[in-house]
Amino acid sequence: MKLKRKREWVLGILMTVGCVKTSTAQQNIQFTQYIFNSLSINPAYAGYKEEWFVQTAMRAQWVGIEGSPKTGQVSIDGVADPDTKRMGLGLQITADKLGPQSVSSIYANYAYRIQMDDDDTKRLSFGLAAGFAQYTLDGSMINTVSGTDLALPTGKISDFVPDFRFGVYYYSPTWYAGASVMDMLSGGNSRSVLFKNALNTLNLGRTRHLYFMTGAMLNLSDGFMLRPSLLVKEDFKGPTSLDLNAMFIFGTQFWIGGSYRTGVKIWNKNYLANQSLSNLNSLSALAQVYVSERIRIGYSYDYVISQLSDVQNGSHEITLGFTFPNKRDRYLSPRFF
Repeated sequence: MKLKRKREWVLGILMTVGCVKTSTAQQNIQFTQYIFNSLSINPAYAGYKEEWFVQTAMRAQWVGIEGSPKTGQVSIDGVADPDTKRMGLGLQITADKLGPQSVSSIYANYAYRIQMDDDDTKRLSFGLAAGFAQYTLDGSMINTVSGTDLALPTGKISDFVPDFRFGVYYYSPTWYAGASVMDMLSGGNSRSVLFKNALNTLNLGRTRHLYFMTGAMLNLSDGFMLRPSLLVKEDFKGPTSLDLNAMFIFGTQFWIGGSYRTGVKIWNKNYLANQSLSNLNSLSALAQVYVSERIRIGYSYDYVISQLSDVQNGSHEITLGFTFPNKRDRYLSPRFF
């Protein structure tokens, strides 16, 4: 399907992928600043900070292209039992829009946190999230060359999809690791199919995602630390994505660093046949500042290094976090992961 204007280039990608007989979605929504709050990619992270923490995040991706992705999220998590700190709870509300497609979702997260040492500096968590998403497609926003296209809806159509997520997360004062599965109800069943129109054409589908993350904390000198980390994202249909991150931390209050995102080939996949997609993705600059003991502000800028760089002006992301004061007087070691 051809689109009328060059500025709708992103929408063309969406519909080209979406209107084939059996389609699958691209990588799930992800924030560059997940390294400051990993609840969005692993439900077992709920309660890690052991204080109630609220964060809002706003992301504008591929600025300069009409219809480019825009995402907002509000999340809250903490421990339900301050004495044993075994139960972490969390809630996430997300809204995402890409051209004619929009998604709104809400997830409740629960984590069971096992104490691994007498000093309570190491914990192993198992997390589960349950929720649903509303997918909407607005056919009136799609302009075709030849007028009406019977494969497209004339107005808005939507679908509610239930979902579960599962994760495992381990941390110590010096390193952490976690793995999670998202979109657990997706796959070879009818629930993974969205927007089935009168022509029996599948306009959009979902696929299961697997995440693996790990990182460490290195003391370089008094009050100066380095936090390297990586994240692997796999949807088993498209390119495997790898994030390499490094953050320098000054006195726990000022964080600055960068990230490199690229595609990697772990094994041969069907999509690789007869094509030569570039693995290049983006370079990111990140910073986080503690305005006070309880308030933090984060900003990141993604510079695209693929061929998409010619038609857009990068991606901006802002986060604002607030930690609720403890009702009890107790020392809590700094949370760097």
